[in-house]
Amino acid sequence: MEKRQFFIGIIFASIFSALLSVGGFIYFNPSTSGTDNQNFDEIQSNNTRFSSFLDETEYNVPEGINFIYAAEQVTKGVVHIKAEVERDVPRGRSPFEEFFRDYYGDKSPQPRKGQSSGSGVIISPDGYIVTNNHVVENASNLEVVLHDNRSYNAKVIGADSNTDIALLKIDEEDLNFVEFGNSDHAKIGEWVLAVGNPFNLTSTVTAGIVSAKARNINILNRQNRYGIESFIQTDAAVNPGNSGGALVNLSGKLIGVNTAIATPTGSYAGYSFAVPSILVKKVVDDLKEYGIVQRAVLGVSIVDLNDPRIKDQDFGTNSGVLVAGTTPGSAAEAAGMKEEDIIIKIDDKDIKNVAELQEQIARYSPGERVKVTYLRGGKENNTKVELKSLENSTEIVTASTAKMLGGATFEDISEDEMEALDIAGGSKVVELQDGKWKDIGIKEGFIITAVDKGAIKNTEDLIATLKGKRGGVLIEGTYPDGTKAYYGMGVQ
Repeated sequence: MEKRQFFIGIIFASIFSALLSVGGFIYFNPSTSGTDNQNFDEIQSNNTRFSSFLDETEYNVPEGINFIYAAEQVTKGVVHIKAEVERDVPRGRSPFEEFFRDYYGDKSPQPRKGQSSGSGVIISPDGYIVTNNHVVENASNLEVVLHDNRSYNAKVIGADSNTDIALLKIDEEDLNFVEFGNSDHAKIGEWVLAVGNPFNLTSTVTAGIVSAKARNINILNRQNRYGIESFIQTDAAVNPGNSGGALVNLSGKLIGVNTAIATPTGSYAGYSFAVPSILVKKVVDDLKEYGIVQRAVLGVSIVDLNDPRIKDQDFGTNSGVLVAGTTPGSAAEAAGMKEEDIIIKIDDKDIKNVAELQEQIARYSPGERVKVTYLRGGKENNTKVELKSLENSTEIVTASTAKMLGGATFEDISEDEMEALDIAGGSKVVELQDGKWKDIGIKEGFIITAVDKGAIKNTEDLIATLKGKRGGVLIEGTYPDGTKAYYGMGVQ
């Protein structure tokens, strides 16, 4: 009997201990989550925090360095662009050709069709696509291939050689697109992804960091006096075919359009360069609304303070941009700025070099006002400047008014005119008033095809080319009846 009572006592002691343990746990660890009716997936989901946008447990990604989310989002909004272009291919020439032309035949350059390719970024669900101007330049046909292999013909809405940005449109709705981010917020050392189609390898993603900002590599300035170079430099691998593709942060936001690489071989050699998204958005908004960029300028000649040409001068500062001169009637002159002023801020944003100044001013349109902070004789000054266009006007520039230059009105030639005259492009004089064009003997109807032996593809190209010229230039072209003519003209 004593043995039986002993075992019953042990059992009751065990039960009491268990109840006491559970009660103590509940007392000291009260539950407010209400998980009684939840399965394990729900319980884990409620007690697991997201790590850099990840909600999948099979990935092992360090917190804060998740490329998967951005890659999945952005590849759907990056397209492959195939451009069909015509190039003049030189043919062999014999020294006896002038004497035996009938025997040798015509040895002039012959047009050959070729194809180039690049990338583009869908920026709206209704089919607007941003890319580089050099991807679509001189293209007679453009094909856009989406990530799911759907193919469309694309129309060029507008292009800007100053920033190397172009805006295309395809006829489709409900497309995946890449959201604009703020390139000003990109930090040196921040991880970024480059998405594009290098070597026709569609939907390729590479990773790197922001290596530098406001980088000038003198690739646009070599071709255009008004080229704007303030690139985001990265070490993400970019190769031929990536041009026009997306540079995004890890949130999948567009912070740049990949444009160029620094290379001695033609392929990736360590650094790539992208047009910052703030500038891209300004350009494409203008192209969509006006067909041409509303380019604002201060009207000054500028140089970096570390320029070798002024290395012997002491300015009392190493950061800023030297005003080497002002244009008569310009925005800067009207605001009282003078030669040897040093611009150090635009709207309270520090300006360290020419690239930063150009990018900041390029964000504005003619007629808008900015605050310019500058040093004169070591003393800091502020002035409000009403920006003007390249034509020294505050009026909104449209595609039609932009074609008036020096007393003449120009327009692009049609496809039929190009075919009839066997030319690749040109700008036609449609109206003449008193001025330098009339003075040199040009008649209405004349089509300008070259300036100083450089081909002119359209009116915008003509205006941009002449803006970058000084002194005498050679104007070459043809009349509608096929008569070729040459004129010499002086430009300032």
